[in-house]
Amino acid sequence: MTDSERHPYVELIAREARRPVQTDPAARARIMAAVRAEPLPRSRSSIWERVIAPRSWTLSPMTGSLLAAGLVGIGVIAGALTANRGGRPPVDRVSPVAVTGSPVSDTVVKFVFVAPNAGKVSLVGDFNDWDETRSPMVRAEKDGLWSVTLPLSVGRHVYAYIVDGNWLTDPSAPVADDGFGHRNSVRLVSKARAL
Repeated sequence: MTDSERHPYVELIAREARRPVQTDPAARARIMAAVRAEPLPRSRSSIWERVIAPRSWTLSPMTGSLLAAGLVGIGVIAGALTANRGGRPPVDRVSPVAVTGSPVSDTVVKFVFVAPNAGKVSLVGDFNDWDETRSPMVRAEKDGLWSVTLPLSVGRHVYAYIVDGNWLTDPSAPVADDGFGHRNSVRLVSKARAL
């Protein structure tokens, strides 16, 4: 049994496909007349029209990622410059101890943390690049108080204590979210008044 016997429609379709197509001789004339009747596209004469003309852009995923990262970087830099436009951010009033002749800061601030059973306590914050080796705290002999005194510039500072490797907030200070799911203590420092 051949294919044409099994599928009689295949032979019929093949015959139809081989038959020459007859077209209406006036059809070509009608189509060309319709094309000629279409208005010509307006030429863009002004530069402004060329600038605002819509265009399509194709970016690879890598180029798109790099462009997005660059825009985020520009936004971060612009935000930092805008936030620090006046040189120092506005602060609430705190009464720190005045320091005379300090070139880096306006005030000295004492940080105290109660941890009687701790073996090591460090202060970390935006003032020491969150480096636990730069501001180790000293333990008082009897009461379990750990303290360190630092010169700080006027403004808002965020900080935390590292107690035997664990990051803890200051229970006596306000706490703020750092945007990454962690909480840090906040200290507002204003210029000390000389007595």
